[in-house]
Amino acid sequence: MNATGSRGAFNAAIAMSLVGSSTAISATIVGYPLYSGQAIRYGIAALVLIAVLRIRRPTQVQLKRSDYVRLAALAMTGLVGFNICLVEATKHADLATIATIVGAVPVVLAIAGPAMQRKGPNVRITIAAIIVLAGTALASGTGTSSIVGLLLAVGALVGEVAFSLLAAPLIPRLGPLRVATYPALMSVPMLLIAGIVVDGADFLPVPTVSETVALVYLGVIVTAVAFFLWYTAIARMGVDKAGLFAGLVPASAIVTGTFIGMGVPEPSELIACALVGIGIVLGIGRRLPRVIVQRRQRCDSARIRRLPTPG
Repeated sequence: MNATGSRGAFNAAIAMSLVGSSTAISATIVGYPLYSGQAIRYGIAALVLIAVLRIRRPTQVQLKRSDYVRLAALAMTGLVGFNICLVEATKHADLATIATIVGAVPVVLAIAGPAMQRKGPNVRITIAAIIVLAGTALASGTGTSSIVGLLLAVGALVGEVAFSLLAAPLIPRLGPLRVATYPALMSVPMLLIAGIVVDGADFLPVPTVSETVALVYLGVIVTAVAFFLWYTAIARMGVDKAGLFAGLVPASAIVTGTFIGMGVPEPSELIACALVGIGIVLGIGRRLPRVIVQRRQRCDSARIRRLPTPG
């Protein structure tokens, strides 16, 4: 892997590890209205990112109408839609089922990413994504769900995939920083409206000290920093390779939970983390495993022998 790819892999790993750490932090704000909390989180992130934009002063870019449409779609699906589907899914399915379905992100991105460029999926990356999915499913465990819960979990999966696929065409022209900033800002009024609908007049209470600390962490670290790093990784690696690192979310949650005293990981969780690591290493490497290469060479040789000889 070259320097650009290595930097992209590092950014993707840090981004998804930070997102995984949010599992333990979010437990401290379970009593706060969910949609309003998310609005505050994205609002904080937007303010931080806007401040960084002002400091860094990247090259001026004139937004086109199509850019606004794509950015709004990204906010509606990848941020707002994802959160709504995820929250509502928990009312009809257990967390294990939801996590396993949403954990299919690497496989979907491995196929859909190249498809957006009218290319076929890379065999090695697709196999790696399936291994990562197996690790995610093992970490999450098994559970039960109603049909509504499954549909909502699939909706969350679509939102998570859209978060990367809709951003990918925008990043080369707008840059990762702008692509992280604008959807976060756009999602704030959308989530506030959802909060009003769900919670009524009590949609925006004053958070406690611990809730404020958690919301600031989620806004600055899990959103502003992680989003920027993730989009930088996509720019450097492509959607399909970067998508493999989504498997680090449950692995990071396991590690974070251990450090804050939520218990020692089970053997199955350690195996799950190992599978995720194996999948990522396989996916970001340059070459296919020797067994697959040899099989492909034998198939090619067989095809050549079957070709008619001239004359």
